[in-house]
Amino acid sequence: MFEISETTINVDELHRAVLDSGQGALVDFFGIVRDHARGQKIVALEYHAYKPMAEQKLRQIGDEIKERWGIGAVAIVHRVGNLKIGDTAVMISVASPHRAEAFAACKYAIDRIKQIVPIWKRETGENGVEWVEECEVSVESAARQESSAGG
Repeated sequence: MFEISETTINVDELHRAVLDSGQGALVDFFGIVRDHARGQKIVALEYHAYKPMAEQKLRQIGDEIKERWGIGAVAIVHRVGNLKIGDTAVMISVASPHRAEAFAACKYAIDRIKQIVPIWKRETGENGVEWVEECEVSVESAARQESSAGG
């Protein structure tokens, strides 16, 4: 399960996607919307994504984890739209036979999301509205990559 969602993330659904009787470890990462960032109070937050490419990149991260750690039990869901303080913005769930690989793969996944997935964050704080760099992929680059992929 690799999804960009406009609705609340369903933890049980992610666990069902990754758990089976061969897994001895389950590691979850929850990215939670906080009320302060870069020294200012946050009052509203919006996430935007180029969904076709974002979901493709989430699947790519799952493939990279499978290749690197031999773990095929990975699920990643990232929310878009207006989120409230305390909402879960992203959840990563990794199940594996052993905990060390599950922890490493989960950390790898959130780091790679920040590097390659076209998701952008707009924060409304006490000092105004600001687009925050979430991903190294620009809107123009995302459109070019999707165009060259035939999408």
